[in-house]
Amino acid sequence: MSRGHFITLEGGEGAGKSTLARALSERLRADGASVVTTREPGGSPKAEAIREAVLAGRIKEYGAFAEALMFSAARIDHIDRLIRPALSQDNWVICDRFIDSTRVYQGVLGDIDAGLLKELEQVTVDGLMPKLTLILDLDPEIGLARAARRRSPGESVDRFESETLTFHRRLREAYLEIARREPQRCVVLDADKSPAALADAAWAALSERLMTTREP
Repeated sequence: MSRGHFITLEGGEGAGKSTLARALSERLRADGASVVTTREPGGSPKAEAIREAVLAGRIKEYGAFAEALMFSAARIDHIDRLIRPALSQDNWVICDRFIDSTRVYQGVLGDIDAGLLKELEQVTVDGLMPKLTLILDLDPEIGLARAARRRSPGESVDRFESETLTFHRRLREAYLEIARREPQRCVVLDADKSPAALADAAWAALSERLMTTREP
C-alpha cells in the first residue's frame, strides 16, 4: 500500500458521505492501509464545540462571513490536531466535508466575496489541500428526504437542512461548478446509486488517481 493521502467527500444533505467514508476506510484497511476518518466541522474537541453552535443556528444571525470565520477556526484546530499529524504518520485521512463546503455554503450561497474567502482559506489550510475530492451528486429532493428519514424522533432539523429547496439546488450546481474548474482534484459520483455501487465507483476513482504499484 502506498503512503497515505488526504481525501475529502463533498455534496449536499443526505448524499451518503458518512456511509461512503466508512466503506472506503474498510476497503483501505483491508488493503493494508492505516486510515483515519473524520468530519467537518468537527474532528477535534474545539472544532466539535463549534460544530454544535453552528448547526444549532446560533451563528446564523451574524451572517455568512461570521459562519465562515467559525468554520475556519474549527478547521485550523482540526488540521493542527488531527489531519497533519495523521498524514505525517502515513495514514490515509478521509474527511466528510472540507474547504469546498465553505466555498459553497458561505461563499456562493452566502454571497461572500470570492477574493476575501480565498484569502481566508489560504490562511486556514496553509497549503494543505486534498489529493482527491469525491463530490457526491444527488437531486436535492432525494437528499433532503433521506436526511429526514435518518433523523431520530423529536430531533430538530439542523441549520442547513432547514434551508429552502432553491438553496439546495443552487448548492448542487455550485459543487458541480467546482468540479468543472478543478478536474485534476475532483471526481463527481452519482449518489443516487446504492451504497455498495457508490462505494465501488468511489474505489475505482481512488484507485485510478492515488494508488501506486507495489514493489514485487
